[in-house]
Amino acid sequence: MCLNHNENTPNPSHFEESEGNNAPAHRDIAWNEYSELIKGMRFFDPHIHMVSRTTDDYQAMYQAGIVALIEPAFWVGQPRTGLASFKDYYSSLVGWERFRSSQFGIKHYCTMGLNSREANNEPLAEQVMEILPLYAYKEGVVGIGEIGFDDQTPAEEKYYRLQLELAKKANLPVQIHTPHRDKKKGTERSMAIALEHGLDPSWVIVDHNNEETVKSVLDQGFYAAFTIYPFTKMGNERMVKVVEQYGPERIMVNSAADWGISDPLAIPKTAALMKMRGISDETIKKVTYQNAIDAFGKSGQIDVSDFEQPTESDHTAKFHGNSILRGGQQPVANKNSLLIQ
Repeated sequence: MCLNHNENTPNPSHFEESEGNNAPAHRDIAWNEYSELIKGMRFFDPHIHMVSRTTDDYQAMYQAGIVALIEPAFWVGQPRTGLASFKDYYSSLVGWERFRSSQFGIKHYCTMGLNSREANNEPLAEQVMEILPLYAYKEGVVGIGEIGFDDQTPAEEKYYRLQLELAKKANLPVQIHTPHRDKKKGTERSMAIALEHGLDPSWVIVDHNNEETVKSVLDQGFYAAFTIYPFTKMGNERMVKVVEQYGPERIMVNSAADWGISDPLAIPKTAALMKMRGISDETIKKVTYQNAIDAFGKSGQIDVSDFEQPTESDHTAKFHGNSILRGGQQPVANKNSLLIQ
Protein backbone atom coordinates (compact mmCIF):
# COMPACT_ATOMS: atom_id res chain seq x y z
CA MET A 1 0.00 0.00 0.00
CA CYS A 2 1.58 3.28 -1.11
CA LEU A 3 0.04 6.57 -0.02
CA ASN A 4 0.86 9.91 -1.61
CA HIS A 5 0.92 12.96 0.62
CA ASN A 6 1.56 16.61 0.02
CA GLU A 7 5.01 17.47 1.35
CA ASN A 8 3.43 19.85 3.82
CA THR A 9 1.08 17.19 5.21
CA PRO A 10 2.18 15.64 8.52
CA ASN A 11 3.34 12.04 8.20
CA PRO A 12 0.27 9.97 9.14
CA SER A 13 2.46 7.52 11.02
CA HIS A 14 3.34 10.23 13.51
CA PHE A 15 0.41 12.60 13.31
CA GLU A 16 -2.18 12.60 16.02
CA GLU A 17 -4.64 15.01 17.50
CA SER A 18 -3.41 17.37 20.16
CA GLU A 19 -3.28 15.65 23.52
CA GLY A 20 -2.12 18.49 25.71
CA ASN A 21 0.32 21.32 25.87
CA ASN A 22 3.91 20.10 25.67
CA ALA A 23 5.36 23.53 26.37
CA PRO A 24 7.76 23.38 29.34
CA ALA A 25 6.48 24.93 32.54
CA HIS A 26 9.96 26.05 33.56
CA ARG A 27 13.12 27.31 31.92
CA ASP A 28 14.88 24.79 29.76
CA ILE A 29 17.85 23.02 31.31
CA ALA A 30 20.99 21.93 29.48
CA TRP A 31 22.30 18.39 29.68
CA ASN A 32 25.33 19.33 31.78
CA GLU A 33 23.00 20.84 34.36
CA TYR A 34 20.79 17.80 34.88
CA SER A 35 23.07 14.87 34.06
CA GLU A 36 24.47 14.86 37.59
CA LEU A 37 20.96 14.19 38.92
CA ILE A 38 20.91 10.75 37.31
CA LYS A 39 24.57 9.86 37.68
CA GLY A 40 24.93 6.17 38.48
CA MET A 41 21.37 5.26 37.38
CA ARG A 42 20.82 2.50 34.83
CA PHE A 43 18.15 2.69 32.16
CA PHE A 44 16.46 0.16 29.86
CA ASP A 45 14.78 1.53 26.73
CA PRO A 46 12.10 -1.02 25.75
CA HIS A 47 11.26 0.62 22.43
CA ILE A 48 13.86 2.27 20.21
CA HIS A 49 14.64 1.79 16.52
CA MET A 50 18.43 1.74 16.45
CA VAL A 51 18.62 0.74 12.80
CA SER A 52 17.70 4.40 12.21
CA ARG A 53 20.25 5.82 14.67
CA THR A 54 23.94 6.61 14.48
CA THR A 55 27.00 5.49 16.42
CA ASP A 56 26.96 8.93 18.07
CA ASP A 57 23.55 8.02 19.48
CA TYR A 58 24.88 4.75 20.88
CA GLN A 59 27.76 6.56 22.55
CA ALA A 60 25.51 9.25 24.03
CA MET A 61 23.02 6.66 25.26
CA TYR A 62 25.68 4.63 27.02
CA GLN A 63 27.16 7.73 28.63
CA ALA A 64 23.67 8.68 29.85
CA GLY A 65 23.21 5.31 31.60
CA ILE A 66 21.28 3.26 29.03
CA VAL A 67 22.57 -0.30 29.41
CA ALA A 68 19.98 -2.30 27.47
CA LEU A 69 17.29 -1.77 24.85
CA ILE A 70 14.62 -3.48 22.80
CA GLU A 71 14.30 -2.77 19.10
CA PRO A 72 10.83 -3.61 17.77
CA ALA A 73 10.33 -4.52 14.13
CA PHE A 74 8.54 -1.56 12.52
CA TRP A 75 7.68 0.35 9.37
CA VAL A 76 10.87 1.83 7.91
CA GLY A 77 9.36 4.94 6.31
CA GLN A 78 8.32 3.60 2.93
CA PRO A 79 6.51 0.40 1.98
CA ARG A 80 8.69 -2.64 1.42
CA THR A 81 8.06 -4.20 -1.97
CA GLY A 82 9.11 -7.81 -1.48
CA LEU A 83 9.68 -10.58 1.02
CA ALA A 84 13.48 -10.39 0.69
CA SER A 85 13.51 -6.90 2.19
CA PHE A 86 11.66 -8.21 5.26
CA LYS A 87 14.13 -11.08 5.57
CA ASP A 88 17.11 -8.73 5.43
CA TYR A 89 15.51 -6.37 7.95
CA TYR A 90 14.63 -9.11 10.43
CA SER A 91 18.12 -10.57 10.03
CA SER A 92 19.65 -7.19 10.84
CA LEU A 93 17.70 -7.03 14.11
CA VAL A 94 19.11 -10.32 15.35
CA GLY A 95 22.48 -9.85 13.67
CA TRP A 96 24.34 -6.70 12.78
CA GLU A 97 22.36 -4.33 15.01
CA ARG A 98 22.83 -6.55 18.04
CA PHE A 99 26.56 -6.67 17.29
CA ARG A 100 26.78 -2.91 16.72
CA SER A 101 25.01 -2.21 20.01
CA SER A 102 27.38 -4.51 21.90
CA GLN A 103 30.32 -2.52 20.60
CA PHE A 104 29.06 0.47 22.57
CA GLY A 105 28.36 -1.40 25.80
CA ILE A 106 24.58 -1.73 25.35
CA LYS A 107 22.72 -5.06 25.40
CA HIS A 108 20.39 -5.33 22.41
CA TYR A 109 17.12 -7.30 22.28
CA CYS A 110 14.33 -7.10 19.74
CA THR A 111 10.72 -7.99 19.07
CA MET A 112 9.57 -9.50 15.77
CA GLY A 113 6.40 -8.72 13.91
CA LEU A 114 4.58 -7.51 10.83
CA ASN A 115 3.75 -3.85 11.43
CA SER A 116 0.19 -2.66 11.05
CA ARG A 117 0.79 -0.32 8.09
CA GLU A 118 2.25 -3.06 5.93
CA ALA A 119 -0.38 -5.55 7.00
CA ASN A 120 -2.62 -3.76 4.50
CA ASN A 121 -0.57 -5.18 1.63
CA GLU A 122 -2.17 -8.59 2.01
CA PRO A 123 -0.30 -10.54 -0.70
CA LEU A 124 3.01 -9.55 0.90
CA ALA A 125 1.67 -9.89 4.45
CA GLU A 126 0.76 -13.51 3.75
CA GLN A 127 4.37 -14.21 2.76
CA VAL A 128 5.73 -12.41 5.81
CA MET A 129 3.56 -14.49 8.13
CA GLU A 130 5.16 -17.63 6.69
CA ILE A 131 8.68 -16.54 7.68
CA LEU A 132 7.95 -14.83 11.01
CA PRO A 133 8.20 -18.05 13.04
CA LEU A 134 11.74 -18.51 11.71
CA TYR A 135 12.73 -15.32 13.53
CA ALA A 136 10.44 -15.45 16.58
CA TYR A 137 12.49 -18.24 18.14
CA LYS A 138 15.93 -16.69 17.61
CA GLU A 139 18.23 -15.69 20.46
CA GLY A 140 17.50 -12.22 21.82
CA VAL A 141 13.91 -12.05 20.56
CA VAL A 142 11.86 -11.05 23.60
CA GLY A 143 8.41 -10.59 22.10
CA ILE A 144 6.12 -10.30 19.10
CA GLY A 145 5.83 -6.68 18.11
CA GLU A 146 5.19 -4.01 17.44
CA ILE A 147 1.81 -5.13 16.16
CA GLY A 148 -1.74 -3.85 16.29
CA PHE A 149 -3.60 -1.08 14.50
CA ASP A 150 -2.84 1.99 12.39
CA ASP A 151 -5.88 2.78 10.24
CA GLN A 152 -7.86 0.05 12.03
CA THR A 153 -8.67 -1.84 8.82
CA PRO A 154 -9.94 -5.43 8.52
CA ALA A 155 -6.52 -6.47 7.16
CA GLU A 156 -4.76 -5.00 10.18
CA GLU A 157 -7.07 -6.91 12.49
CA LYS A 158 -6.54 -10.15 10.57
CA TYR A 159 -2.75 -10.05 10.91
CA TYR A 160 -2.87 -8.74 14.45
CA ARG A 161 -4.91 -11.79 15.43
CA LEU A 162 -2.55 -14.16 13.60
CA GLN A 163 0.43 -12.68 15.40
CA LEU A 164 -1.27 -12.96 18.78
CA GLU A 165 -1.58 -16.67 18.09
CA LEU A 166 2.10 -16.81 17.12
CA ALA A 167 3.00 -15.14 20.42
CA LYS A 168 0.99 -17.75 22.31
CA LYS A 169 2.65 -20.59 20.45
CA ALA A 170 6.14 -19.15 20.97
CA ASN A 171 5.38 -18.26 24.61
CA LEU A 172 6.44 -14.65 24.06
CA PRO A 173 5.11 -11.32 25.34
CA VAL A 174 3.26 -9.04 22.92
CA GLN A 175 4.14 -5.41 22.18
CA ILE A 176 1.13 -3.50 20.87
CA HIS A 177 1.35 -0.40 18.72
CA THR A 178 -1.71 1.71 19.44
CA PRO A 179 -2.91 3.91 16.55
CA HIS A 180 -2.03 7.57 16.25
CA ARG A 181 -5.56 8.45 15.17
CA ASP A 182 -8.61 7.58 17.26
CA LYS A 183 -6.24 6.21 19.86
CA LYS A 184 -8.76 5.45 22.59
CA LYS A 185 -10.94 3.33 20.30
CA GLY A 186 -7.90 1.54 18.88
CA THR A 187 -6.44 0.87 22.31
CA GLU A 188 -9.66 -0.61 23.65
CA ARG A 189 -10.07 -2.70 20.52
CA SER A 190 -6.47 -3.96 20.78
CA MET A 191 -6.93 -5.05 24.38
CA ALA A 192 -10.32 -6.65 23.77
CA ILE A 193 -8.92 -8.77 20.94
CA ALA A 194 -5.90 -9.81 23.02
CA LEU A 195 -8.22 -10.96 25.80
CA GLU A 196 -10.46 -12.71 23.27
CA HIS A 197 -7.43 -14.73 22.18
CA GLY A 198 -6.80 -15.77 25.76
CA LEU A 199 -3.65 -13.77 26.41
CA ASP A 200 -2.73 -12.99 29.99
CA PRO A 201 -2.73 -9.16 30.09
CA SER A 202 0.46 -9.19 32.15
CA TRP A 203 2.14 -10.60 29.03
CA VAL A 204 0.97 -7.68 26.87
CA ILE A 205 2.67 -4.29 26.67
CA VAL A 206 0.32 -1.64 25.29
CA ASP A 207 2.50 1.11 23.86
CA HIS A 208 2.14 4.80 22.96
CA ASN A 209 -0.35 5.50 25.75
CA ASN A 210 -1.56 8.92 26.82
CA GLU A 211 -3.75 10.35 29.57
CA GLU A 212 -6.87 9.19 27.73
CA THR A 213 -5.91 5.51 27.67
CA VAL A 214 -3.74 4.82 30.71
CA LYS A 215 -6.44 4.13 33.30
CA SER A 216 -8.23 1.51 31.23
CA VAL A 217 -4.96 -0.20 30.29
CA LEU A 218 -3.85 -0.48 33.91
CA ASP A 219 -7.31 -1.40 35.20
CA GLN A 220 -7.42 -4.38 32.81
CA GLY A 221 -4.03 -5.64 33.93
CA PHE A 222 -1.91 -4.73 30.90
CA TYR A 223 1.45 -2.97 30.96
CA ALA A 224 1.20 0.67 29.91
CA ALA A 225 4.18 1.98 27.96
CA PHE A 226 4.62 5.68 27.19
CA THR A 227 6.64 7.10 24.33
CA ILE A 228 8.45 10.36 25.01
CA TYR A 229 8.54 11.81 21.52
CA PRO A 230 8.83 15.49 20.54
CA PHE A 231 5.67 17.24 19.33
CA THR A 232 3.53 14.08 19.30
CA LYS A 233 2.71 11.26 21.69
CA MET A 234 3.96 12.41 25.15
CA GLY A 235 6.22 15.10 26.53
CA ASN A 236 8.16 14.21 29.67
CA GLU A 237 6.41 16.82 31.82
CA ARG A 238 3.15 15.03 31.08
CA MET A 239 4.88 11.74 31.85
CA VAL A 240 5.87 12.99 35.28
CA LYS A 241 2.25 13.85 36.01
CA VAL A 242 1.09 10.39 34.90
CA VAL A 243 3.52 8.72 37.30
CA GLU A 244 2.50 11.08 40.10
CA GLN A 245 -1.14 10.14 39.53
CA TYR A 246 -0.89 6.39 38.86
CA GLY A 247 2.34 5.34 40.52
CA PRO A 248 4.98 3.07 38.97
CA GLU A 249 3.24 -0.31 38.75
CA ARG A 250 3.15 -1.72 35.19
CA ILE A 251 4.17 1.64 33.71
CA MET A 252 7.26 2.01 31.55
CA VAL A 253 8.89 4.83 29.60
CA ASN A 254 10.48 4.55 26.16
CA SER A 255 11.83 6.81 23.42
CA ALA A 256 10.68 5.00 20.24
CA ALA A 257 13.47 7.00 18.62
CA ASP A 258 13.50 6.32 14.89
CA TRP A 259 14.09 8.03 11.54
CA GLY A 260 11.81 10.89 12.50
CA ILE A 261 12.45 13.83 14.82
CA SER A 262 13.03 11.93 18.05
CA ASP A 263 15.36 11.74 21.03
CA PRO A 264 17.35 8.62 22.00
CA LEU A 265 17.98 10.20 25.41
CA ALA A 266 14.28 10.55 26.20
CA ILE A 267 14.47 8.11 29.13
CA PRO A 268 17.42 9.67 31.03
CA LYS A 269 15.94 13.12 30.43
CA THR A 270 12.59 11.97 31.81
CA ALA A 271 14.33 10.37 34.79
CA ALA A 272 16.13 13.63 35.53
CA LEU A 273 12.88 15.56 35.36
CA MET A 274 11.23 13.07 37.72
CA LYS A 275 14.15 13.50 40.10
CA MET A 276 13.74 17.28 39.96
CA ARG A 277 10.02 16.92 40.72
CA GLY A 278 10.69 14.87 43.85
CA ILE A 279 9.79 11.41 42.56
CA SER A 280 11.68 8.72 44.45
CA ASP A 281 14.64 6.83 43.00
CA GLU A 282 12.71 3.58 43.52
CA THR A 283 9.81 4.80 41.39
CA ILE A 284 12.15 6.16 38.72
CA LYS A 285 13.94 2.82 38.56
CA LYS A 286 10.68 0.91 38.10
CA VAL A 287 9.38 3.00 35.20
CA THR A 288 12.72 3.48 33.41
CA TYR A 289 14.35 0.09 34.04
CA GLN A 290 12.79 -2.66 36.12
CA ASN A 291 9.28 -2.85 34.67
CA ALA A 292 10.66 -3.41 31.17
CA ILE A 293 12.78 -6.27 32.47
CA ASP A 294 9.84 -7.80 34.33
CA ALA A 295 7.51 -7.58 31.31
CA PHE A 296 9.82 -8.73 28.53
CA GLY A 297 11.76 -11.05 30.83
CA LYS A 298 8.83 -13.45 30.55
CA SER A 299 10.42 -14.42 27.24
CA GLY A 300 13.22 -16.14 29.16
CA GLN A 301 15.74 -14.21 27.06
CA ILE A 302 16.79 -11.47 29.50
CA ASP A 303 19.61 -12.09 31.96
CA VAL A 304 20.38 -8.91 33.91
CA SER A 305 23.92 -10.10 34.57
CA ASP A 306 24.54 -9.37 30.87
CA PHE A 307 24.23 -5.63 31.43
CA GLU A 308 24.20 -4.73 35.11
CA GLN A 309 28.00 -4.57 35.21
CA PRO A 310 30.03 -2.61 32.64
CA THR A 311 31.85 -4.81 30.15
CA GLU A 312 34.75 -4.04 27.85
CA SER A 313 34.02 -4.37 24.15
CA ASP A 314 36.52 -5.62 21.63
CA HIS A 315 36.23 -2.95 18.96
CA THR A 316 38.29 -5.01 16.57
CA ALA A 317 35.66 -7.77 16.63
CA LYS A 318 33.91 -8.43 13.35
CA PHE A 319 30.44 -9.48 12.25
CA HIS A 320 30.47 -11.22 8.87
CA GLY A 321 33.87 -9.67 8.27
CA ASN A 322 32.81 -6.14 9.18
CA SER A 323 33.65 -4.09 12.28
CA ILE A 324 32.55 -0.67 13.51
CA LEU A 325 36.07 0.63 12.89
CA ARG A 326 37.70 1.75 9.66
CA GLY A 327 41.44 1.28 9.37
CA GLY A 328 43.15 2.58 12.50
CA GLN A 329 40.06 4.48 13.64
CA GLN A 330 39.45 4.94 17.36
CA PRO A 331 36.07 3.82 18.73
CA VAL A 332 35.21 7.12 20.44
CA ALA A 333 35.85 10.44 18.75
CA ASN A 334 36.25 13.74 20.59
CA LYS A 335 33.03 15.51 19.66
CA ASN A 336 34.20 18.73 21.36
CA SER A 337 37.13 19.17 19.00
CA LEU A 338 36.94 21.24 15.81
CA LEU A 339 39.51 18.92 14.27
CA ILE A 340 38.45 15.53 12.96
CA GLN A 341 41.61 13.47 12.88
